[in-house]
Amino acid sequence: MWPAIGAMITLAALLIAIRLPPFGAAPVDPVPEVAPATATVGEARQPPASDPARSEAQAPPRVRAARARIGRTRLYDPAYVALDYPGGDVAEDRGVCSDVVVRALRAEGLDLQQAVHEDMRAHFDAYPQRWGLRRPDRSIDHRRVPNLERWFERQGWSLPLRARAGDYRPGDLVSWRLPGSGLPHIGIVSDRRGSDGVPLIIHNVGHGTREENVLFAYTLNGHYRPPPH
Repeated sequence: MWPAIGAMITLAALLIAIRLPPFGAAPVDPVPEVAPATATVGEARQPPASDPARSEAQAPPRVRAARARIGRTRLYDPAYVALDYPGGDVAEDRGVCSDVVVRALRAEGLDLQQAVHEDMRAHFDAYPQRWGLRRPDRSIDHRRVPNLERWFERQGWSLPLRARAGDYRPGDLVSWRLPGSGLPHIGIVSDRRGSDGVPLIIHNVGHGTREENVLFAYTLNGHYRPPPH
């Protein structure tokens, strides 16, 4: 009897110690069960032959901000975290694909956490209803790709979807649906290109922030061009 009671007390203590999210607040997205295109990952990690002497100072600010996370954000962690507001962020060494975009745009002065939250608070029904929430959650709404896609659309940033490398400019935002799982994904178009002439993408698809040749490796779902800041 006493061992059983002791076990119950221990379990209760563990549950109290765990920081649980609010009811209905699921993780951002599970870890994607997909790896970047292996045929191009190796070359994407090196300065591409098409732009061997390009100075980092010439890269658009959004691209520089995203690239600066390479080697710093090493983990894909979809756990729910209660964030400060505005300007809240998870630990620098971790994040999901949306955090690459959120951090890069925040460096330009646009806080997507605040922008998405305010728009969802005023127009909640205009956003995807797929997480069982009845009101906005400023800690996670801006970290969900479908919400970002909707907000970008509402700002008039959408561009036609085409499988032509020349249509994608440095700093553009691209979203996909990953093969197999269908999970949403998002990244930033780089100013560098692979040896095939296709722009590289700065993203986090499960292994931390990387710059890789994956623009046409997944199913395109959205193409957005934020105005210059």
